[in-house]
Amino acid sequence: MKRTAYPSLLLLTLTLAACGGGSGDDATLGTETMQATTSVADNSDTAPAVTLDLAAESTSEAGFEAEPEAAPESAAADAPAPDSMIAAADNGTTVETDAAVPATDPASADAPAEPTRMLATTTAITPLKHLYVATTGNDSNPGTQAAPFKTILRASKVATANTTVHVAPGTYAGGFTTTSKGSASGRIRYVSDVKWGAKIVPAAGTTARVAWSERGSYVDIDGFDVDGRSGQVWRNGLVTFGSYNVIKNNHVHHIADKVPCDNMGGSAINTTHYNYGVKDDVIGNVVHHIGYTGCKFIQGIYIGTSGSVKNNLVYQIGKNAIQSWHDATNIIIANNTIFKSDYGIVVGGGDFYHNTIHDNTHVSNNIVFDNVRGIEEVGTVGNKNTYTNNLLFRNSYRNIGLKGGKTHTGTIVADPQLVNYQPTGGGDYRPRSTSPAVNKGRSTYAPPNDIIGTARPQFGAFDIGAYEHR
Repeated sequence: MKRTAYPSLLLLTLTLAACGGGSGDDATLGTETMQATTSVADNSDTAPAVTLDLAAESTSEAGFEAEPEAAPESAAADAPAPDSMIAAADNGTTVETDAAVPATDPASADAPAEPTRMLATTTAITPLKHLYVATTGNDSNPGTQAAPFKTILRASKVATANTTVHVAPGTYAGGFTTTSKGSASGRIRYVSDVKWGAKIVPAAGTTARVAWSERGSYVDIDGFDVDGRSGQVWRNGLVTFGSYNVIKNNHVHHIADKVPCDNMGGSAINTTHYNYGVKDDVIGNVVHHIGYTGCKFIQGIYIGTSGSVKNNLVYQIGKNAIQSWHDATNIIIANNTIFKSDYGIVVGGGDFYHNTIHDNTHVSNNIVFDNVRGIEEVGTVGNKNTYTNNLLFRNSYRNIGLKGGKTHTGTIVADPQLVNYQPTGGGDYRPRSTSPAVNKGRSTYAPPNDIIGTARPQFGAFDIGAYEHR
C-alpha cells in the first residue's frame, strides 16, 4: 500500500485586545409552456412522492422508501412515523471530539497601564486525523495506514470532527449507516483514495434497501463506485439525512433496476429534510441506469432539502433524472448534463414534512436533451425560481413547462454537439468546439471547475453542461 505523508496541522488564533482603553403527491403539472412548438399540457402525469420507512430491517438498515402518490394537501395524513431510532447495527461507542483548550489572556489585571498593544493567544483545535480502510484490514486494528480497518462502518465509529477516512481500492459490502458528525470547522471525509476504486456492492443475502445511509452532518462521501448489479434489493444508493453534507465524485449505477415497480420507490442519490437536514450538495457524480422505463417511482438524483446539484452527468433514468420534492427549496441546479430519462429536471414541492413551498431555486447552464420532457415545474412552487441559459433539445413532449407565467432567459434550443453521444453510456459527453453550449453559460451559479476538474472558464466565458470545453 502506498504511504502518503501528511503534514501536521497547527492553527494560531490571534486575539486583539486594547489594554487600558474602550474598545436553507400527485402534483398537477403546470399548463404553461415556454416551448414554441407545443402548448399542450399533460395534466395526467405526476411527480413522485418519496418518504421514509423507518422500521429496522433484518440487516438493521433503516429503509428509505416511497409512499403512494398523494395530493400535497394530504401530506399531513400520510406523514411517516417519527424518526425515533437509528438501526441497531449502527449503535456503538463513538469517540468524542477532543475538547478545545480555552484561550487565556496572560495579561494580569493588576498590571500597570500600558500603551495599546496586540496580544496573541493560541486556541487548540481538533487535530487533523487520518483513518484507513482496506479489504485486507481487520476491524480489531487501530485503523492506521499500517493496520487498517476492514469496513467503512467501523471507521465511522472512530471518526470525529476533522477526520479523513481513506478507503483503499477493493470491494466492500454496502447496506450500512454512518452516524458520526463533523463540524463547520472540521468535516468528516470518507474518500476513495482512487476515484471509483472503492466499490460498494450488495452483501450476499442482504435485505438492506440502502447502499449507504448517512445520518451525520458536515460529512463528505467522495469518489466511490456504488454498484447495485449483483443484488436486487437496493432501492437507494447514497442517502443523507443530515445537514451540510456533500456527495461528490461518485459513480452510482444500476440501482433499483430490477425491483418491483411499486410505491416503495428508489433513487441513486437522495437528500431529505425529514430530520431537518439543510444545505446538502450533490456535485460531480455520474449517475445512470436507475429504475426502468415505465416505473414512475424511481428517480436519479432526488432532492428534498436546500443545497445544490452541480456538475452531474445523469442518464438512463426510469423516471426523472433530477427530481426535487417534499421540502426542497433554495437549490442551485447548475451545469448538469442529462439525457435519456422521462423528465430531465423537475422543480417541485409537495407532501411537505416541514416546509410549505418550493421557492428560490435557480436552474442554470444545464444541458437537458433526448428525454420525454426537459425542465418542468410541479406542485407548490413560488415565483422566485429562475431558469437561465439552459440548452434544451429533442425532448419529445416539450422542452420546458413553467407555472404561474414564469419566463426563462438565455435558453438555447439546438443540438448540443457532444463529442460522441451514446444514449446508453460509454460515450464522450464533452461539447465539441462548435457546440452551441460553448461560451453560452452564466458565471452566476457555475462551479469553478467542471466534472473532471477542468477550470472554468476556459475561453473567456462559461460553458453550458457538466463539461467545460478545452
